[in-house]
Amino acid sequence: MEDNKSEFIKNAYRHNKVRDLKEAFEEYPVEEEWHEGKVENVVMDSTEKYNYYTIGDIVFVNEYKYETGAMGKNHLFVIIDQNNLAVPIENFGMLISSNIEKIKYKENILLERNKENGLHKDSIVKTDVVYKILNEQILFKIGKVDEGKVEEYKKSFNDNL
Repeated sequence: MEDNKSEFIKNAYRHNKVRDLKEAFEEYPVEEEWHEGKVENVVMDSTEKYNYYTIGDIVFVNEYKYETGAMGKNHLFVIIDQNNLAVPIENFGMLISSNIEKIKYKENILLERNKENGLHKDSIVKTDVVYKILNEQILFKIGKVDEGKVEEYKKSFNDNL
C-alpha cells in the first residue's frame, strides 16, 4: 500500500506529520468553529455526497457515529492528496478553521470565502499537519479550491518542516 502514496505524502510520513483524524478534533474543537460541528449549520443546496472525491475538494468530515446513529463531531477539510489507486478510498487533507485570528501563525494560510469553495466565512487552512481521511468519514462536499491553492498549501507544509 505504501507504493500507492505520492512523494508528498511519503515525505509527510517520514517527518511524522500525518495524523489520525481523531487528533484534529481533539486539537481543534468544533465548538470554536462557526458551524459548531453541526451539519444543519453547513448544509446548503450545493452540498454533494459522492463515493469519490478529488484533490481540492472541501469536505465536511465526521469523526464518528454514536451507537444511536447520531453523528459525532464534524469539521471542514480540504483534500490535498490521495493514494494512487484507481478509486482512492484514502484521502489526505488539511484542516480548515474559521478562527481567522490564527492567521498570525506562519503555517496558516487565508482562504477567503467565495461561491466556488462554499465557505460561510473567511477561514484559514492549517498547513502544518496532514490528516488521513477515509471516504466513509466524509459526510459531503461543500466546494472546491483550485490546483494552485492546493500547491500553495503543500509548499507551505514543506517549508515549515
